Amino acid sequence: MSTLFLKNARIVDGSAPEPAAPQGVVIEGGTIREVSATARAPEGAEVIDLAGKVLMPGLIDAHVHVVAVEASLARNATLPDSLVMARSIRLMGEMLMRGFTTVRDVGGADHGQVVAEREGLFPAPRLVISGKALSQSGGHCDFRGPFDNAPSPFEGRLGALGRLCDGVAEVRRAARQEIKGGARFIKIMANGGVASPTDPIHFLGFSREEIGAAVEEARNAGTYVSAHLYTDEAIRRAVECGVHSLEHCNLIRPETARLAAERGAIAVPTLVTYDKLSEEGEALGIGAEAVGKVDHVRLAGMESLRVMQEAGLSMAYGSDLLGPMHRHQSEEFVIRGRVLPAQLVIASATSIAARLCGMEGRIGTVAPGAFADLVVVEGDPLRDLSLLTGQGRHMPLIMKGGRVMKRA
Repeated sequence: MSTLFLKNARIVDGSAPEPAAPQGVVIEGGTIREVSATARAPEGAEVIDLAGKVLMPGLIDAHVHVVAVEASLARNATLPDSLVMARSIRLMGEMLMRGFTTVRDVGGADHGQVVAEREGLFPAPRLVISGKALSQSGGHCDFRGPFDNAPSPFEGRLGALGRLCDGVAEVRRAARQEIKGGARFIKIMANGGVASPTDPIHFLGFSREEIGAAVEEARNAGTYVSAHLYTDEAIRRAVECGVHSLEHCNLIRPETARLAAERGAIAVPTLVTYDKLSEEGEALGIGAEAVGKVDHVRLAGMESLRVMQEAGLSMAYGSDLLGPMHRHQSEEFVIRGRVLPAQLVIASATSIAARLCGMEGRIGTVAPGAFADLVVVEGDPLRDLSLLTGQGRHMPLIMKGGRVMKRA
């Protein structure tokens, strides 16, 4: 792999309200070797001048479903595995071209996809996966109708985002199997959902004992539990049970947000998906009943950002889009920027998301020893977050592991 030298690099990584002074960045063997104002190009290195541009760490989306190639999750789970994989390859390549060099899949992707990405079989972000999400019968991954008690036809399908397990013993077994299969953390459905037929938003789903079993199994394996959550009651309950990663959190209240912050939890809001489900969901085949649930959580989303910021609760970047709606992945930056400082929004997709992925210091930073996952932006996203949207239109250079993935 060739040696690269980026000169006049003004770094924006969410750690400061202004771009850093111009520096030199030496990239060797897929990692960053040096970052300093005095750095010089090694002999034989290719030199890229970034004058007038900004250098960022590769972006991290901490809530995706790379196998959600259809908007209807029930229909998605019935597709042939081969078709899901083929469409997933295209979907991941599009994420990479938006500047997302790492994504955290919170339900659906399997370890075979991780291996394929590592082997470089197709252009894709790095994958940090939970395997299949764990759901109770009647919960957010149960797409059987109210009168269907036959065994779920979706078990074992690549297009299924989750698996069903009821009772402490089944939860333990499912968590152990997902970890054995390559999961880096465990995902549970601990509240009702929008895109599923029989679980109103207020449903709590798993018992405390079941949540505790998942948390214990994750801790036994040196990792944590991520939970799908909307209501304040469900969030508080999950935090009390030891859940670390709090997905969505639209209806969180100040006292619960403070408790979560005290416990060191990280929230992952996903506001863009509710906007797009409301606008496009029914036309894409999501049932009217599911779409009807959207406004209950969508309208509270912006307030939840204020509540969590004031409580000091860390927030990672998430999109949670389905099927054709994935094209809106980068618009979460602009939505959050209406409430939060641009510096904090950028940090959510860099250092905070890196911590949640368990890869702090390796991704989400431009520093010696980190992977050379880098994005060059025309203009300053601290002043205009929309520069991070537009399907990578304002990103003339995208690198992953020192390899140039896009060069305009």
